[in-house]
Amino acid sequence: MEPLDADPTRRFSDRAEDYARYRPGYPAEAIDAILAGLRPPSQLVVVDVGAGTGISTRLLADRGPRVLAVEPNAAMRAAAAAHPRVTWVDGTAEATRLPAAAHDVAVVAQAFHWFDAPVAVRELHRILRQPGRLSVLWNRRSREDAFTLGYCMALEAIDGEAPAERNVFDPGVVTSTGLFTNPRTLTFHNAHALTEHELIGRAMSTSTVPRSGPRTEELLRLLHALHGRHRGADGRATMVYRTEVHLWDR
Repeated sequence: MEPLDADPTRRFSDRAEDYARYRPGYPAEAIDAILAGLRPPSQLVVVDVGAGTGISTRLLADRGPRVLAVEPNAAMRAAAAAHPRVTWVDGTAEATRLPAAAHDVAVVAQAFHWFDAPVAVRELHRILRQPGRLSVLWNRRSREDAFTLGYCMALEAIDGEAPAERNVFDPGVVTSTGLFTNPRTLTFHNAHALTEHELIGRAMSTSTVPRSGPRTEELLRLLHALHGRHRGADGRATMVYRTEVHLWDR
């Protein structure tokens, strides 16, 4: 198993295709909340930091802004579908390579746990205009829904749970810097229906799940049984998330 302190910019190099195909998106209401109260979307420049394969990037760009997708992993960038309003940038949260005070919104979707937080917050402050907005977007799996809890327990059984799920994002990490004001959090329901094949792909997109070996075989056995217990007539079972949108003003 890859050590948890491995270079985060390379962790998903062998998972990019699974990540692009099987990771959940974000509800429309969450994307609306990120842009609410700002200028018309067509006038905005949004930076998606740690953009991965562009799941959140495309949802933001579909609203009309120009989006700069900052992602250090070449395999993840290569797996991203093209979008006419998206430009990809080889950079990190700590060093985006973007000009100062030139962007309206910075978004971090399901990636903040990989950052050197104090350095990244200063960099996000640097690239934003004033007024500007910072948003941290987070899909948190439900532990009340039986199927979703079963998935969590299957990963835990092979010690394959990702750090993002073990550690709760603390908005105070941003607020305590004094660089951003007016913190608020909104939550939205998010459901992701999966075939058994898609469920396995979702699990294999996790960097802490081994690609092969006894632990992988045990995980596949657990997921096969789990999906069989919960799938509906359409052959899908639904993973339930709570999407958190954390917002601050610049």
